[in-house]
Amino acid sequence: MIDFKKYNLDNGLRILIHEDCSTPLVAMNIIYDVGSRDEDPEMTGMAHLFEHLMFGGSQNIPDFDTPLQMAGADNNAFTNNDITNYYLTIPANNLQIGFWLESDRMLGLSFSEEVLEIQKKIVIEEYKQRYLNQPYGDIMLLLRPLVYKVHPYLWAAIGKDISHIEKVTMTDVKDFFFSHYAPNNAILSVAGNIKNHEDVISLAKKWFGPISRREIAVRKLAMEPVQKEERITEVEKDVPSDVLVKAWHICRRTEKDFYTMDLLTDILAGGESGRLYSSLVRDKKLFSDINAYLAGELDPGLLIINGKLMDGISFQAAEEAVKEVIEDLKKIAVPDPEIEKVKNKFESSMVFSNTNVLNKAMNLCFYELLGDANEVNQEVELYNRVNPEMVMIAAKKYLQPDNCSSLHYKSKKSVK
Repeated sequence: MIDFKKYNLDNGLRILIHEDCSTPLVAMNIIYDVGSRDEDPEMTGMAHLFEHLMFGGSQNIPDFDTPLQMAGADNNAFTNNDITNYYLTIPANNLQIGFWLESDRMLGLSFSEEVLEIQKKIVIEEYKQRYLNQPYGDIMLLLRPLVYKVHPYLWAAIGKDISHIEKVTMTDVKDFFFSHYAPNNAILSVAGNIKNHEDVISLAKKWFGPISRREIAVRKLAMEPVQKEERITEVEKDVPSDVLVKAWHICRRTEKDFYTMDLLTDILAGGESGRLYSSLVRDKKLFSDINAYLAGELDPGLLIINGKLMDGISFQAAEEAVKEVIEDLKKIAVPDPEIEKVKNKFESSMVFSNTNVLNKAMNLCFYELLGDANEVNQEVELYNRVNPEMVMIAAKKYLQPDNCSSLHYKSKKSVK
């Protein structure tokens, strides 16, 4: 249970405050409601580029990291399809430094041409190293446009192409910043050794209060049409092993079926006892490794199965074996002990996660973005409501061949 207090500033910034005196630290987490889905299709990768630019100096502070390091703090950020998230942990007596720094970069960046060029080069190099030159690194770059045809989830957060980042101008940067980075498009959580939540509110008013509301770009996302036929594509790459990737469209993050589908992935791939591993890796020895997971987007997302084939195993044999495991879920109810096991696993991971003050700050922000921060305290109950019949119904509903896209990622060494 995470107890918290909520406060809204006049400029639209939502603030969540949680007291945890078991630590000498305070965690600050700020979510901006902007991700790669909010980008122009001809200028993708902007949200991720901004993750970097936000560390390149603001209007009044040329160096973001040094003051934090001197205060004994640590910080980082991440970007995905839906959000951009910045976080830091700092000794409680230095909390005001965190407010000072975070508020100043919300107020305005330095908008330095030099910083822009440096960060563009860093992002381009990251694109090459992590996605183009890394074995299997481009799988999601290939899978997304196969699965999505109109929704902006069809590109990864890193962007569609390096050329999109190369052509970004300072005008583009300013337009993106002022239409997405604003108090009325952000949520701030503060968790940790807080003696009095009124002190946090005072700091928020002092540092964030003077920042004016901004006109946020209207989100107009194309609705992905229902997939009505199976899609399969094959690529050949210089990698050690063949890989099979399969993806099915599922529901939104806020729908009831999400909890069922999440538990379903644990039934399929909850470690070595998961059905995919025990059947296809240990027993039949068709795969050396296999996993199943939800992509986790806010809009209708994906259930993905990803597995490395053993040498000499054909994609046809691998496909048939995966299909057999999935069909069992549709025909035979999951035994109660099996579903209880994955529920218990989720509950223990959730409880463990919420012993960490930074995780609590992040979770409060994220669930507030979903609609209500208090839902973080209801997650375990929502998962516990899932029963075997719900798993069967969801498997039949979503895991259909005509809702599936498959990527056959072939190793050159396996091609004769």
